[in-house]
Amino acid sequence: MEPKYVHQRIGGNFRLDALQAAVLRVKAPHLAAWTDARRRNADRYRALFEEFDLTDRVDLPVQPPGYTHIYNQFVIRAPERDALRDYLQTHRIGTEVYYPVPFHRQPCFASLKPAMDAFPMADRAASLVLALPIYGELTEEQQRYVVATIAEFYTSQS
Repeated sequence: MEPKYVHQRIGGNFRLDALQAAVLRVKAPHLAAWTDARRRNADRYRALFEEFDLTDRVDLPVQPPGYTHIYNQFVIRAPERDALRDYLQTHRIGTEVYYPVPFHRQPCFASLKPAMDAFPMADRAASLVLALPIYGELTEEQQRYVVATIAEFYTSQS
């Protein structure tokens, strides 16, 4: 994918070589604990977004009752996403925008001739989504800093 997240051709990488298998064998027993830690961090993010009164400004990931999530990413939908991301970067907070180009806008699907306005929700999501740090070792203090910095950004925009 060149540039990042732009696909010229349809493809995939589905190989698992011996080295990757060996690493996976060592890591697999730890997956449940790592997932539990990310879930705790997701719960803490929800509480902090409530505490900082940001839930009317930022949409958090949905987890319906009776379902679980592994939180490989914690993706919010944030107005003024790019400006927020720049602000967080200046405060040394890493973020990522995964899938910034919706499928119907990828060059590899151009031959299908999709109407560029055919998927307005995909376009909207691509302009709003922002992944926050969620790794298991993230501390409460670090998460508080992330959410407080987001609150500062939106306060400065008012």
